[in-house]
Amino acid sequence: MPRATGNRCEDVVCLVAPFKGGIVFHPFSRRSLFQPMMITSTSYLEILDRIRGGLNVAARAVAPYAMGQTSVSFKSGDDPVTEADRLLDGLLRDFLVRDGEGWLSEETQDDLNRLDKSKVWIVDPLDGTREFVQHIPEWCISIAYVENGTPIAGGICNPATGEMFLGSLETGVTLNGEKVRVSNRDTLTGATVLASRSELKRGDWQALGNTPFEVTAMGSVAYKLARVAAGLADATWTLVPKHEWDIAAGAALVNSAGGLTCLLDRTPVAFNSRDCLLPHFLASSPQLAGQIEAFLEQSSPTAKIG
Repeated sequence: MPRATGNRCEDVVCLVAPFKGGIVFHPFSRRSLFQPMMITSTSYLEILDRIRGGLNVAARAVAPYAMGQTSVSFKSGDDPVTEADRLLDGLLRDFLVRDGEGWLSEETQDDLNRLDKSKVWIVDPLDGTREFVQHIPEWCISIAYVENGTPIAGGICNPATGEMFLGSLETGVTLNGEKVRVSNRDTLTGATVLASRSELKRGDWQALGNTPFEVTAMGSVAYKLARVAAGLADATWTLVPKHEWDIAAGAALVNSAGGLTCLLDRTPVAFNSRDCLLPHFLASSPQLAGQIEAFLEQSSPTAKIG
């Protein structure tokens, strides 16, 4: 088994996840997880090491839950939470936070003392809990490091698929150790747009009518953003409010990979706000953002704000 030492994890992490059709093993190679990155700032190196290490610790801890059944309760309405969510929350807080840093997580009661901190970790220990419970491989561990409202570094790990997205504004983004960037598509026609499976199921996207792009349903918000950052999809947006912990790590990755993140009306987002709730959110390449805004303006106004 791998072991954590300080801010680094050693050996090879091998995760197991059950899917329809059997158990799938996803080994993360030493190269993909621990390959040294070209970083000019010691602070960025230390932060990225902490993010990488935190993702590895959490991925190892969640493996037993991914392999079998886990108890599920509901926080409000049909919003599920599991033992794994709570376990990862404590592990990540212990691993990541240093003196003088704030903490905002979906699974921790909010401490508004974070508003007095210039450096804050914004974390969703298990984004896509509904998919996790249903053994759909569209959940992830999401970690963002925010400084003065700007997500400057982030990491997203999907243990079920063996993908680790890691990056910062200074270093760019890697997927399993390989450099990636946002898509270079310059027209919305034919683009691949990732949409919330829940939003599609509720019919939130029906107001958009016939679209010139392909809409693909996907679970975790953070995972959708990571895929946009890596150029595996062209854009994603939400039509209903999302919390900062859903968005922050993905925003760090998209911005670091040459993309653009903002509200649907192109308003920039400052993170670590008091209510930590965003009315909607967009991520794409810079050349597509204007076309998306124009398309949404032509659609039903209610589609824009949920």
